Amino acid sequence: MGISERAQISFLDSGEPPSTTKVSAKLGQSLMSAAHEAGIAIEATCGGRGRCRSCRVKILDGEVPPATLQDEVQIGREGVRERFRLSCQTKLINDCSVLIAPPRTEAGHQILSTASWAQANSQLILDSGVKKHVATIAVPSGALDPASDCEAFLEALKEQWHGDVPLLLLKKIPEVIRSNGGVITATTFADELISIEPGDTSASKYGMAFDIGTTTIAATLLDLDTGEQRAAVRMMNPQATYGADILSRIAFAQFDAKKQTRLRSSILTAINTLIHDACREADIAATQIYKIVITGNTCMHHIVVGLDPSHLGMAPYNPVTRSSLVIGARELPLKSAPNARICFLPIVAGFVGADTVAAALATRIHESDEVRLLVDIGTNGEVVLGSREKLIACSAPAGPTFEGGQVEHGMRASLGAIEGVSFGADVSCRVVGNVPPIGICGSGLIDTVAKLLDAGLVDPSGVLGQPECKNVSPPLAARLSELEDSVAFVLASAQESGHGNEITITQKDLRQLQLAKAAILCAIEVLQSVMKVPTGQVSELMLAGGFGNYIAIPSALRIALLPALPEDRITYVGNAALTGAQLALVSEAERKEADVIARSIEHVELADHPDFEQLFVTALGFPEPDIPAAKHEDMTVNEKPNSAPSPALRKCTCC
Repeated sequence: MGISERAQISFLDSGEPPSTTKVSAKLGQSLMSAAHEAGIAIEATCGGRGRCRSCRVKILDGEVPPATLQDEVQIGREGVRERFRLSCQTKLINDCSVLIAPPRTEAGHQILSTASWAQANSQLILDSGVKKHVATIAVPSGALDPASDCEAFLEALKEQWHGDVPLLLLKKIPEVIRSNGGVITATTFADELISIEPGDTSASKYGMAFDIGTTTIAATLLDLDTGEQRAAVRMMNPQATYGADILSRIAFAQFDAKKQTRLRSSILTAINTLIHDACREADIAATQIYKIVITGNTCMHHIVVGLDPSHLGMAPYNPVTRSSLVIGARELPLKSAPNARICFLPIVAGFVGADTVAAALATRIHESDEVRLLVDIGTNGEVVLGSREKLIACSAPAGPTFEGGQVEHGMRASLGAIEGVSFGADVSCRVVGNVPPIGICGSGLIDTVAKLLDAGLVDPSGVLGQPECKNVSPPLAARLSELEDSVAFVLASAQESGHGNEITITQKDLRQLQLAKAAILCAIEVLQSVMKVPTGQVSELMLAGGFGNYIAIPSALRIALLPALPEDRITYVGNAALTGAQLALVSEAERKEADVIARSIEHVELADHPDFEQLFVTALGFPEPDIPAAKHEDMTVNEKPNSAPSPALRKCTCC
């Protein structure tokens, strides 16, 4: 009971004569590792650390893995858009064809490109704003030299830096300048002195990027000089104890300072823990972290900063501030990285937060000549539509269904979760960790419902197990199980599961999925309506977020989670919010660009749109099986089929 954990890579060598080698590799394995195992020579000048571009490849066919920060730094934005990747950083996600860059000669790279390499090589300029100044200080020698320790310190640095010494660092000067023969390293951020250390520590300059989501927290530790990722860590957001979604947490702590402190303490503890874990993984001292960029939705932002989120839960949902912030670690307080400056990216509105701004920054949607769509699917989804001419955005409160919440056997995408299915004569499940299943995660739920629709076991209104279903194989029909007041479809029997109980999809689960997917689709259609952009004019739909990356695009189209675009116009962009935070971490120019983006995005309130109710009700339905999704691409949002749900759906109490 399982789906293959391997995929096929066709490596094309553009040498003389050209050659193609087909390789079977594990999903999640780097392209470079797969090539080396097969005896294919791909250069790795930096040892596969993402610090050069000698291992670059171009994805010619198949799904293109999301770009990493190292891809952006070494290949450039245009190169990334042209499907170039560093093979050492790129993980295999499905069958693909890859063209290998010619070795050693840069001129040979022209063979790979559809545009000039000069354009494709517009690389990101690394300038984190963190600077280290090394000096040797002559300690005042006695009565004939009345200068103070601080004056000696400033005198030694006068050619490199001018500024004031804060009291906390003033206290450190006597000990530091009398160690290591008077050699010291002074670290500044935006010309503000943030650290004084004995000896020459100029080779150690690190920072961290955080994406604080409602469900999970993800972070990376980067070398600020090279952009190299030294560690990646993540954990569940401990605030889930106080509510699965944003509104639940706001309600928990609304106008209650003690409960707000409890929420804040839990998230700061989590951040401190992740800093400790990342430093241990990279084998560096946390005192060498000098800059941290944090992104997240508006509620998470307010809680971390220590702002009252109460009014986010009440119309008109005003945030306390929308501006970017820079706060000292000790002021926050963040004890694990005492020398760091904490940079919070700006906010658009009450439910369109800094994570949306960071995702827009990473995908460069604000620089696009064509209209593109950015969709971050999660507990609180966000949608951005537009181009360099105009950007509009809204939030899509999908709830916890995609994370396994409110589903009978739902769970997060962890060990034992059914993450995908295939229907033949019977059902085959792909399980995280390739172990007996214990539940189903969001991607598995979407995949299952798509297959049930194709099999005729779910009708367009969302009713499971219609008696008039025809041409259903006996094994599939046998999986329909009658409950007291409903019907269920058995994905794994008690004998097949890892806990001795059946794993099923129930009618209630279907309704929860309908509500969640309708929230996302309706948000997209409202923005299309506001900008008067029919689906056919959207050049690219970018799926962002940890969850969005695991959705099978055909299944998402089949259940109408996404508008009816051709599959080749839908791309995965990974955790774009975290990538945006990384860009702001290694480049002050990018951090300033985030402010420009935030102020340029026009916020749309879904509930205020006159067609919201009708669009939402329509979005609850599923497409008819005889109308392929891709054929709808030139229809406007008001021309889609299934414009009215069935009576059964109208009467559903959960809707």
